[in-house]
Amino acid sequence: MIISVAQTQMYFLALTRVLAIIIHIPVLGGRMIPVKIRLALGLLLAAILIPWNPLPVEAEALSIFGLTIEIGRELIIGTIAGFAATLTFGAIQIAGEAMSSGSGFGAARIMNPAFGESGSAMDQLFTFIALLLFMVLNGHHQFLMALQTTFKLIPLRSDLPILETAPLISMFGRLVTLGIQMALPVMGTMLLTDIILGLLARIAPQVQVFFLGLPLKISLGIIALILTFSVAFPLMSNLLKSIGPKMIELLGG
Repeated sequence: MIISVAQTQMYFLALTRVLAIIIHIPVLGGRMIPVKIRLALGLLLAAILIPWNPLPVEAEALSIFGLTIEIGRELIIGTIAGFAATLTFGAIQIAGEAMSSGSGFGAARIMNPAFGESGSAMDQLFTFIALLLFMVLNGHHQFLMALQTTFKLIPLRSDLPILETAPLISMFGRLVTLGIQMALPVMGTMLLTDIILGLLARIAPQVQVFFLGLPLKISLGIIALILTFSVAFPLMSNLLKSIGPKMIELLGG
């Protein structure tokens, strides 16, 4: 079987889009995944997911300039679609950071291998719980189905989608709101603790509020975090299940 140069170029364009999308999913193409594994996964997914329309051997191939333009177009499409996953996991990071800021856990920063940057202990906890939920809820299956849908919605070598700012701003606002909602129980507990400690400092100035407050806030933060899981898990599950639809929404589907 002879494969034309045009067919090879189409496969390479599909591979470009696939790699540009999966790098936004930490468990599939995040920084903690070796480059060889990411490339092998991209090669496999590109061969499986793209609509296979064999081109004749004499099909006209793209020039170097045309191929460069098409590669740039696929990178843009993949980045737009993958941005939905970035916003989703970013909302979970916002929840972790918001809970850490007042509970005393934000003082220590730990390297987060999932995103390749430092974060607080609660940020790390929420991130890894989200990754586990993503796999348990078959979020990777839904993501792969959405990835295949992008090729039907925007075929290879087609025009760029018209990116409207209103859906993007609306999605960003919803995800940030959900992140804050997940953190509200801990944030509310820390606010009440600060108010009580402030009143205690006025009533009994001889009490060392600073030394009393730090272990108290850490203890109450852990208790509030345990109680928060009953609220956070449903919200987090809905967030992770909606990654695929959000990808299609950003592309105008």
